[in-house]
Amino acid sequence: MLSLMGMLLFSIPLCLMFGGWWMVQNLLYLMSFMFVFLCVIGGEVSYLSYFFGCDVISYGLIMLSFWICALMLMASESINRFGVNQELFLSLVMMLMIMLYCTFSSLSLFSFYVFFEGSLIPTLLLILGWGYQPERLQAGVYLLFYTLLASLPLLIGLFYLYNNEGTLFIFLMFNDVSNLYLYLCLIVAFLVKMPMFLVHLWLPKAHVEAPVSGSMILAGVLLKLGGYGLLRVYKYLSLSGLKFNMVWISISLIGGVLVSLICLRQVDMKSLIAYSSVAHMGIVLSGLMTLSYWGFCSSYTLMIAHGLCSSGLFCLANISYERLGSRSLLINKGLMNFMPSMALWWFLLASSNMAAPPSLNLLGEIGLLNCIVSWTWLTMVMLMLLSFFSAAYTLYLYSLSQHGQIYSGLYSCSMGYFREYLLLFLHWVPLNLLIVKSEMFMLWM
Repeated sequence: MLSLMGMLLFSIPLCLMFGGWWMVQNLLYLMSFMFVFLCVIGGEVSYLSYFFGCDVISYGLIMLSFWICALMLMASESINRFGVNQELFLSLVMMLMIMLYCTFSSLSLFSFYVFFEGSLIPTLLLILGWGYQPERLQAGVYLLFYTLLASLPLLIGLFYLYNNEGTLFIFLMFNDVSNLYLYLCLIVAFLVKMPMFLVHLWLPKAHVEAPVSGSMILAGVLLKLGGYGLLRVYKYLSLSGLKFNMVWISISLIGGVLVSLICLRQVDMKSLIAYSSVAHMGIVLSGLMTLSYWGFCSSYTLMIAHGLCSSGLFCLANISYERLGSRSLLINKGLMNFMPSMALWWFLLASSNMAAPPSLNLLGEIGLLNCIVSWTWLTMVMLMLLSFFSAAYTLYLYSLSQHGQIYSGLYSCSMGYFREYLLLFLHWVPLNLLIVKSEMFMLWM
């Protein structure tokens, strides 16, 4: 693990070089392929080094982080060409990648907490430095206070655990805790980061104000930190979970339906995609809270799938924004006339978003429906509504943006750049090819 860490650290000086953009981007792709060959099989921890290591759960999420960070640079070409402070932007992306790498490979809950919170700082600076509107300051405050205030009880809970157990090493803690206050302390930070309905207000604000790279990393990886934390922490909270998890499952499923209805009334493309993330993560959270093997595996699968799919949709919204100067669905009409070659990518990623075959989303959602309904059949009503409205708002986004008369009345036709097609291809292909090797998502718990 430390070899790749060294490579990441030594690539930061490259960010400050003239023309370092392409070199850093290519290095991130190289590191992605190097990481693919560090194969992890079985339930044991591999590649141990100091307080870092990698098991099956970490492996997929570190791979996703490398991939999304490389695609972020590909999507932010306008910053490379016309933006200011490209060197600072590159350095922040690399710092964020290091934080994510350390978070997912931490073997101690305390080091996990430190890097979990540390990943907030580069994200905040990306939003404040390269966001679109003055409201980005308010979005930054929302992001900071929601996540920091919820994380302080987690720190206290970890101190309490250390006092009782004598260690915070993830694989050496076996005692099951049945204490309500400790249970709340350990999971609230992750519920906000997911985000669960009722504590989700920071997410649409942060997405709408963030540059495309900020939206991609937020949707692609940072929302998965909450799910990863819950997968780790529920090892010691299963007794409390059996008593109290029904509360979170109820909130998530009812909230998912309400958020889906909110999606149907959105006119901002980015806002619609951000709210759809809340609905999808609601299903992930419900599956995880059932504490079943199916629930853990399917939540993990949908987290990876959603990371790729949602990131691709934000790229598409940004491609339209760069041409038309607006994200409003009232202005982004008739894109099939304006950018006919991009309509196919809209269709492919929108269909993946509503879990059409052969996407990985389908595998994740089928597994989650299975485990949530087997937990209690009363959830079936909410799951039916959620699935229906998920398809409804995705079709609403696709049909309203692609069809209709073009707003400006122009008959011009714009082709995308090769870079943009490659960017969308690199989102869509892993999303649909990974289902061929779906047994790798069956975790060894």
